[in-house]
Order: sequence, then C-alpha cells, then structure tokens
Amino acid sequence: MSGLVDIEAPVHGRPARRRRLPPWFRVQAPGSRTYLDLKKVVDEHRLHTVCESARCPNIGECWGARTATFMILGDICTRRCGFCAVKTGRPEGLDTDEPYRVARAVRSLGLRHAVITSVNRDELEDGGAAIFAETVRQIHAACPDTSVEVLIPDFQGNEAALDIVLSAEPEILNHNLETVPRLYRLMRPQANYTQSLELLRRVRGRNPALPLKSGIMVGAGETEEEVMETISDIARQGTDILTIGQYLQPSPAHVPVARYYDPAEFSTLRDRALALGFRHVESGPLVRSSYHAADQAEPFSRG
Repeated sequence: MSGLVDIEAPVHGRPARRRRLPPWFRVQAPGSRTYLDLKKVVDEHRLHTVCESARCPNIGECWGARTATFMILGDICTRRCGFCAVKTGRPEGLDTDEPYRVARAVRSLGLRHAVITSVNRDELEDGGAAIFAETVRQIHAACPDTSVEVLIPDFQGNEAALDIVLSAEPEILNHNLETVPRLYRLMRPQANYTQSLELLRRVRGRNPALPLKSGIMVGAGETEEEVMETISDIARQGTDILTIGQYLQPSPAHVPVARYYDPAEFSTLRDRALALGFRHVESGPLVRSSYHAADQAEPFSRG
C-alpha cells in the first residue's frame, strides 16, 4: 500500500464519494505512529487544531512530521465563510486556561515552531486578542527556543486588539486575504478586503522588523489579472511571506471549485510573486497557510 489517498470531501461528518480530481491531488494517509502520538497529545490537553476542524488535506503529512496548527478560542466561529469547514454558530464562554494547555502541548511535542490561529469571536470586545497574546506568552515561557506564528482574524478593524497581540511579541504574524476583492461576497461575506489590507499595513507600521505573512486561495472563479492585483496589493503592505494554494470545496454547501490550477501554474505564480519583492513564496495545489511553516520561519529566526 502506497500510503497515499485521493482527497475526499466530508459531508455532515461522513466522507462523500471521491471527487474526480487531477492526479497531483494525492496526499499521505493519516495514521502513522507520529500522527497518532500528536493526536493523543492534542486530545489529552483538550485542544482544537485547524488541521481537523478545517479538514486540511495535509494532516497526514504535517502531523506525521510533528507539525500542527492549534486553533484557540473554541471550535465554533461567529462567521460563515463560503470556503471554510469550521463549525459556525454562537460560541459560549471563554476558556482562560487554554493558553496554558497549548503551551504544555507545544512543550510535550518538542515543537521548534508553533502556529496559533483561531475561530472568529466577533461577540468579544477584543475579538479574543487577549487569549492570543497570553498563548504566545505561555509558549515563550514554557518553550524559550520555540518560535511562535500567529494567524489572526481581522478583529473587525479593532486597532487596540491588534496591539494586544503585537505586545506579546510573536515571531511571525499572519493574516490571510484568502481571495480577490470581487469574490469576498461569496467567500468572506462578513469580512472586508480593504480592512484586511489595512491590518497588514498597520502591523508593518508598528513593527518594521516583524516577519509578516499572508495568503490566498485560487480556483474559486477569479481571473489571472485579479490574482496578480491581489498579490500586488499584499506586497505593497510590506509583506514578507506569501502562500498560494488551491481552493477545495469542503462540502456541497460551500462555494464550488471553478477550476483546478496545475503545478506549472502555481510555479509561475510563485515566480511572479517573488518578482514583486516577497522574501518567500509557498505556492502549490496543496499549500495552506501553515504548510511548511517551520521551514518558512527559519530564515527569519532570531539569532
């Protein structure tokens, strides 16, 4: 057995029939010893990962390499994005012990780079920024040699919330634009393209030395010109790292895939993005925000 499987689209928690996907969509099947060890640690500490909640196709590869993206602030999002498989609804309560448990899990796993993201918590005054900051501080205290990357929401444009996160001094800050402006109504109906660009600009203005990262998906109906305009907009904010990946429809209820880009097209996008001044571009069909994040962080590490 090769250990590779075709990507499936789960529907209501059950696998759907296999899709007709291009041949390059083959992923490592979950189930290695390291994968099972990591899942045990995550479950023991009562944590969530975006790898599971968003049904990431790379979970077998990444968990097998002891890499995971922790999703804080619960597993219920206040927004309903057209591309995302995370549960939506009305979250209840705030788990203030969560940052400590994340840090313990990072230490237990011996991670050299930890990625922290979250659901949107628009009902909170600070959007969950204080929990983000405390998570970074707890990891730094428990694991001094571990770098921390935060993938943050837009905090509805709340500058004070952004400052709270920055005060914890993460090693990398990521905020994704996800798609081109024209498709926001479908893909990110409760977000604002200009507001997301402004967040990147504010981060760069507040801390010129902080590595800044963003990402987009392609294949939802955008044009080549729109892709390059969006990449150019991201570059103009002083962003260092860019990720570009193929959009995959999580379920029939989500935005359908308009087309699949082939590996050569992703290579072209990478070259064109690098020409705009990015220091690193990760571009490929299965690339996601945290794909190879530890390797991306290495050139930016302190000392």
